[in-house]
Amino acid sequence: MGVLNVTPDSFFDGGFVKSAEEAVQRGLRLLEEGAEILDIGGESTRPGAKVAGGLGLAGAVTVDEECRRVLPVIEGVLRAKPDAVISVDTYKAEVARSAIVAGAEIVNDVSGLRWDLAMAATVAELQCGVVIMHTRGVPSEWRELPPEPKIVEVVKQELRERVDVALKAGVDCASIVLDPGFGFGKNFEENIPLLARFEEFAELGFPLLAGTSRKSFLGRVVGARMAEIEGEKAKDLAPSDRLIGTLASTVIAAMKGAHVVRVHDVRAAVEAMAIVDATRAAE
Repeated sequence: MGVLNVTPDSFFDGGFVKSAEEAVQRGLRLLEEGAEILDIGGESTRPGAKVAGGLGLAGAVTVDEECRRVLPVIEGVLRAKPDAVISVDTYKAEVARSAIVAGAEIVNDVSGLRWDLAMAATVAELQCGVVIMHTRGVPSEWRELPPEPKIVEVVKQELRERVDVALKAGVDCASIVLDPGFGFGKNFEENIPLLARFEEFAELGFPLLAGTSRKSFLGRVVGARMAEIEGEKAKDLAPSDRLIGTLASTVIAAMKGAHVVRVHDVRAAVEAMAIVDATRAAE
């Protein structure tokens, strides 16, 4: 799954594209590099961001603005490549509906159907694919959340609860993919257990998505190791320096059962996944 953010403020690629035309061309490049799904997002949910939906928080991107950002890109990509599989990265039911009408096939909801209470019924009605991601709280409070010593158990339990909400709303069981939500309301130390025990999420009975690409915990781990080697004070690596850590974590997740890996750097990930696929085929 290749990431295409049409935002000015996403943590890594915010502002990479300045127009819908540039976004379409970038999306087509990601598909040419081997992306099998193109995940298009029009609102940043980085730490500290404000979200709206059913929470009614001021300062979030409006439905109209988000649609203005993503719909021309969805339509442009599909005009150029009608067989492209597109997901829309949104937690807003109205944006999801408009994107599916425009040709997207999957809704990737980072809130796990929580921030807009109409989302579960909407994806059920649309009969589209849905990625249900786990998150703790909302981005504006992530830095203040207390540590969770049993993070893997909590994520599994809360994903079960979100699946129940989806199924009760009428979402087809075969349409669901689960994502433990690396970095979403988890502090630096809580992400490593999610990766180390990723195979446990298979117990939930659904395909799994792993999205570790360029995340902060990678910069913390690698930065600490490099400081140790170089005899300097530990310093987190910037998002632009986290590619190698991204590839390592993506390989680990795939070897532990991830069916989909969500990445910014498609060509590099495709090469890494070729080794994973060959290795797993020989098991």
